[in-house]
Amino acid sequence: MSFRAVFFDAGETLVHPEPSFPELFARITAREGHEVDPPAVVEASKVVLQRFSEAADDRELWTTSPERSRGFWMPVYERMLETLAVPDGERLAQILYSEFTDRANYGIFGDVEPALDALESGGTLLGVVSNFEAWLEDLLGELRVRDRFPVRVISGIEGIEKPDPRIYELALERAGVAAVDAAYVGDNPEFDVDPPSRLGMFAVLIDRRGRHEGFPGTRITDMRQLPEVLG
Repeated sequence: MSFRAVFFDAGETLVHPEPSFPELFARITAREGHEVDPPAVVEASKVVLQRFSEAADDRELWTTSPERSRGFWMPVYERMLETLAVPDGERLAQILYSEFTDRANYGIFGDVEPALDALESGGTLLGVVSNFEAWLEDLLGELRVRDRFPVRVISGIEGIEKPDPRIYELALERAGVAAVDAAYVGDNPEFDVDPPSRLGMFAVLIDRRGRHEGFPGTRITDMRQLPEVLG
């Protein structure tokens, strides 16, 4: 193994809404009397990435308190519902926010633990660096993987968010490793590839859904490919 430490994003990298964001979204709206197709939700959910980028550009912190989180996600859900032509958007947005902050609705990707096993067997230190509300700590504990990540830098606890380089620097400091000795894995090029790369870390894009097939950097489609890539 060429790297002393490997850090991971959390949402859509390690953990995900079950069975997936669009499928859970569609189930919730169907339960409330509005049928939408998951593929249509996928299209409507592009607003999520747009808002992430807007928040980063405006230095708008959205995970650092429950109030900020709600203030970020409620308009996102309302815009998605409007795109899907689903009425009563404000009421449904409140329901969606409640469901997507319910830890019971999350699971860990099946390809994650085999990759962690392989990395740990080589003595690699593992960590999490994530834009996520503070309840990610409890979620990782309930999924029985928290202790596999001795270094955890969660924006909702630390008060800083990607792409701010300080969040990666804090992880490196806690791990006691230099940037050139660390890798970072995430699903969003803007937040998980460019910033750690600028610090000298080796960045890997995890693209399970094939959204970035033309990506010019290091890209994997299954986390079990990671140990070989890092080797």
